[in-house]
Amino acid sequence: MTAAVRLAPTSHAAPAPTPFPTRAALALEQTPMRELEKVFVRGATPDLDALVGWEFRGINHLPLNDYLPIAQIAGIKKFVKGFYRAEDGRVMGYNIPVARNVLDGRWHLKPSDSEPKRFGFYQVAAVDPTARDNTYLHAVLLDYGKGGNRRFDATNGLRDYLVQVDPANPDLYLGKAYYAVGPLRIATNFFILERHRTGLTEYVRR
Repeated sequence: MTAAVRLAPTSHAAPAPTPFPTRAALALEQTPMRELEKVFVRGATPDLDALVGWEFRGINHLPLNDYLPIAQIAGIKKFVKGFYRAEDGRVMGYNIPVARNVLDGRWHLKPSDSEPKRFGFYQVAAVDPTARDNTYLHAVLLDYGKGGNRRFDATNGLRDYLVQVDPANPDLYLGKAYYAVGPLRIATNFFILERHRTGLTEYVRR
């Protein structure tokens, strides 16, 4: 059983986000992988308080995105990530599946916008330079292994690094995903996040 509490976020006072991806987000989606790496390295460290209480439109950019639309074919091109603060004070997050449609169209959450499915939980924290997952010290780490998912949940191996693309724009982020296999970390893809709608500031699973 789960209990969700929806509260108005106070950390971001900008006008309400558009329901459609901006030109900046779509431009990143069209950027070759090697250039995205340069954008990522130049990114700024996100402010965790600016993430909490919001849900972000997501666009996956897979390695073969430049040649073959694998993400569209697999139905994982579009998604949503949300961020909230747990009872113990940690910043946590979750994923929401999104219905297939054109990339520049609306994000329709599944099974519905009002009652979306939340899964693939993760902890969000500054990168610890002494930890195994310390590839990008200027990023924050989304660690699914600390998200409280079920033991054999396949998402537990995910380790995502996240940076703010432009220090002056707190609405646009670039992520780089890895998958943990024992001590190995396998880079899988980049993803783009853009502020979408008010989310949950608290989420309690009982």
